[in-house]
Amino acid sequence: MIERRGSYRCMTPSPDLTPDAEVLTLESLSNRTGYNEQFLGPAVPLPRPTDPGIETVVLPYTHFSVVFRPDRRLAASTAVMIDGQKLIEVDRTNDWRFDPRVPDAQQAGDPVYKNNPLDKGHLVRRLDPVWGTGSETTAANSDTFHYTNAAPQMDVFNQGKQLWQGLEDFLLNHAKNFHRKLSVFTGPVLEDTDPPYRGVKVPLRFWKVAAFMQDGELAATAYVLDQSPDLSHEVAARAMADAAQAGDPPPLGAFRTFQVPVADVAEITGLDLGPLPGADRLPSHMLAARQWTRLEGFEDIAVGTRD
Repeated sequence: MIERRGSYRCMTPSPDLTPDAEVLTLESLSNRTGYNEQFLGPAVPLPRPTDPGIETVVLPYTHFSVVFRPDRRLAASTAVMIDGQKLIEVDRTNDWRFDPRVPDAQQAGDPVYKNNPLDKGHLVRRLDPVWGTGSETTAANSDTFHYTNAAPQMDVFNQGKQLWQGLEDFLLNHAKNFHRKLSVFTGPVLEDTDPPYRGVKVPLRFWKVAAFMQDGELAATAYVLDQSPDLSHEVAARAMADAAQAGDPPPLGAFRTFQVPVADVAEITGLDLGPLPGADRLPSHMLAARQWTRLEGFEDIAVGTRD
């Protein structure tokens, strides 16, 4: 079932597919149940924009859902369920494709990423929803390769990005003594000032909130990945404007990963994170100071106990 918010109602066939193939593809996605807000026990709803004027469409996949913003051609948020006791390793594919439930023109497809240093950055990591039965794992792996689950990121594979990609592994290992399940919410920070490129505004920051059960209570930690250029704001803005005028990708910087208060993620994204800010396990002195801590390694992550 596809759920829509706002006035978004458009759903037209993909022009690159024959009518028969289009019906088959739609049918193949019709059994996707997506993210279950009670996966951990306490209800943790999908993160949605608090502004009722922002149009979204909820796309369910296997063990995850995408809250998609057609106006930005990118996801506003994603939510994936991870069951650490049932995870299965499967071979990687690279079969990126449009989701037929959203018009191709409203998705950031291959032309955005072609012949430039931009990667199709998975929002829901390929490995995370791959658990359960054989058919579930096959479908989950494949589902993560929809363009609705991608966002442009620089292809530089440095320590910052390694940290970002390994956060779920770290948190799952941390949570294994309490409850081997995680719900992970991820998305770009969509700002009006994001630099334009090939019809898409390229996000400069990404966010992630991990929710799990600890000592019988809901717990959460939050992170921000920043790929803003390492320049002054004025110089960066001018460089981005020049790049956009020339049709070049924006001059993005090295990846920097921060642990942040969950409430700050809600503030910078304009998303309703439900009970997650109240479940934040950032140590109380860091919460009180609204402190952002740059991570150089997993040992820098702070997870405290609830007062």
